[in-house]
Amino acid sequence: MPRDPRPADVQVETYRRGDARTRVTRVSSGATTGRSFVLVAGIGVASTYFEFLAPLLANEGDVFALDLPGFGGVPASGEQPTASFFADQVEGVLDHYDLDDPVLIGHSMGTQVVTEVLARRPDLSHAVLVSPVVDESEAHALTQAVRFVQSTLRESVHIALLAVSAYLLCGFLYFFETLPHMLRYRISDRIGAAHATLLLVRGEFDRPSPRRLHSRLVARSRSARRWEIEGAAHCVVNSHAVGVADLVVRHVRDELAAKGRMPAADAVVPPASHADVRMVLGAMASRAAEWVSAARKDETGVEKAKARHTRVLWEAYRPRR
Repeated sequence: MPRDPRPADVQVETYRRGDARTRVTRVSSGATTGRSFVLVAGIGVASTYFEFLAPLLANEGDVFALDLPGFGGVPASGEQPTASFFADQVEGVLDHYDLDDPVLIGHSMGTQVVTEVLARRPDLSHAVLVSPVVDESEAHALTQAVRFVQSTLRESVHIALLAVSAYLLCGFLYFFETLPHMLRYRISDRIGAAHATLLLVRGEFDRPSPRRLHSRLVARSRSARRWEIEGAAHCVVNSHAVGVADLVVRHVRDELAAKGRMPAADAVVPPASHADVRMVLGAMASRAAEWVSAARKDETGVEKAKARHTRVLWEAYRPRR
């Protein structure tokens, strides 16, 4: 990836579309590749899952990490939380920022949202579906709960804390309002409408996103690559963000093989090479401030805390000359 020693420009703002709000965290390092990346998280969670992936991709182009309505402390809009509704919000962001052929990256339920956008916009050339859901043969709430528990046992304490805090901010009522729509969505039936060249990524122990689903999606896609990362589970986008970023960049450059398997050692997020105690404490403090501000419905406080946290991680993980 290009090396850029300059500090990142981080902006956090709320985009409004009717009664719906989407919080956008924009990270720019001044990279001039001409491509931008739009990150869409899964059910109940938010852009916090992309805390490592965003600064890594910012070395290639502007990154727009989204907190969709109802997630991450963003108020719900009152509309039905379907993949189509969330796709409307993503499209609004694309138009608002006048993004030219951005790379859409969805994780978990976010892959359903991205798939809907791709079906509407044949001009998009590349997209990435990380841990797509749901396998139609297991589209039942109890089965999916078991699969998520099985995958969670392979996750770190850090990811568990991220998930718990995110679900608390989302609220169990909204989570369970969204869940049936996620279970009913047939990604296998919709993926063929996407004209973009797709990259499908899963972790080795990703039980909610099994290999058979990836095989089905590749078979029904116009053009798709599939890769697996060893040692990873469902939250591969966070725990193995280095590998995901590398695959995304090579995919966009069309330098990636059609199928492959990445060793865990090449993919895990290492200790930050530029971190010190001040950075660690700063990251913890900004994350806590974000959660408290969201719980208090203090949107200005959330925006400031997210911006601080993003800058801390950029400084910790960006390449140096």
